[in-house]
Amino acid sequence: MAQQDAAPNGGGELHDIVSAVSRGAPEYRQCPHPMYAALREQAPVCRLTPPHGIDTFLITRHDDAREALSDPRFSKNMRGAIDTYHAVYGSFFDALDDNVLFSDPPRHTRLRRILRSAFTPRRVEEMRPRITEIAEGILAECRRAGTVDLMAAFAFPLPVAVLCELMGIPQEDRPEILEQFAVVTRSRFDPSRKAELKAAEERLQHRLERLISDTRDHPCDSFLSDLIRAEEPLEDAELVASLWVLFFAGHKTTAYQIGNSVLNLLLHPDQAAKLRRDPALVPRAVEEMLRFEGSVETSTFRYAAQDAEIRGTPIPRGSLVQIAISSANRDPEKFDLPDELDVTREGLQGTHLGFGHGTHYCLGAPLARLELEIALACLLRDFPDMELADAQETGRAWLKGPVPAFRGLEHLRLVLDPARPDGDPGEAELASVASGK
Repeated sequence: MAQQDAAPNGGGELHDIVSAVSRGAPEYRQCPHPMYAALREQAPVCRLTPPHGIDTFLITRHDDAREALSDPRFSKNMRGAIDTYHAVYGSFFDALDDNVLFSDPPRHTRLRRILRSAFTPRRVEEMRPRITEIAEGILAECRRAGTVDLMAAFAFPLPVAVLCELMGIPQEDRPEILEQFAVVTRSRFDPSRKAELKAAEERLQHRLERLISDTRDHPCDSFLSDLIRAEEPLEDAELVASLWVLFFAGHKTTAYQIGNSVLNLLLHPDQAAKLRRDPALVPRAVEEMLRFEGSVETSTFRYAAQDAEIRGTPIPRGSLVQIAISSANRDPEKFDLPDELDVTREGLQGTHLGFGHGTHYCLGAPLARLELEIALACLLRDFPDMELADAQETGRAWLKGPVPAFRGLEHLRLVLDPARPDGDPGEAELASVASGK
């Protein structure tokens, strides 16, 4: 695991590094930082040869990444390059993805304005007591289990429950809706499940349409009710797509960030000790965790709508533009000692790119920050002696696959109270935790 802390200047011949990154090689997915360091020095705007066969340019330096994230030459409108979009992500039910994330101004401007009007700082801050209550309830179940997979038992259930509260999904409707979300998420990038995916996405679309209709008939104090009552209301198809993207992006990114943060605190016990001694440092630590090992490794779909050039490298029209957020956040030209975790590091908010930059800056950033603060504070308070159940196993648990959209752990097995003998949690216990009971 020590390889995570260092990003050497070398890491192999450049063509070997480019090949590993292009195909999502296991050694790259397990620890990308040494390869990113080499690319920043030798090929900061690098042409990849990914399996989908579309010219792709990877940007690894912070200044280039920041500019590219807000460069209007790089479009996010999936409808403007639908064949390219399908080549990367597969052909599926496009209605769910026709949302604010994959659109350009002026449509993006309108959608974002409406969504932001309902996603106010007041609403987010008012959720603090309830999010704390949810986190403490889940961790109480974890305490009974003793040894847990933190990802399944806490990191995923917390943001899922929070999003259900935010959207105003009634408790009795959650199992059905969450199961449909799970099927879609599980099948989305598996070509062998194409038929299953189409059927699941149609069911999910119809179920969200029913949720919208029920909320319109019976409004409540929820994000969805605010959207329905907005002065400039969204069409139902836009509401469905917005709920989908907020749920899909909002739970995975937060869940993986919780896992990354806990793992790195356990690998750096001196930093965890600082937070236990001074819990007021947790908000600052959250920003450092987002910088040091963020859950969003690369930017979402972007392509060159016109010929462009970055750092002397031509990017032809139609090429994909991939921005390595994880690399930019460890750029030594921007951050002092970037490969060291320092929970007391100052001035990070608005500097790291963990939530993006520009017009597509993450709408849910305030909620994600709040969830992360509460999750870390509760874990450190309730389980000050927690430790890895198997450090070697954890080192092999990073997400795999050719498209590094997320940087996170498949599982994170922890012994929460090493002084207490216990057994592994059974499936029934984990299912209870996952359902929030």
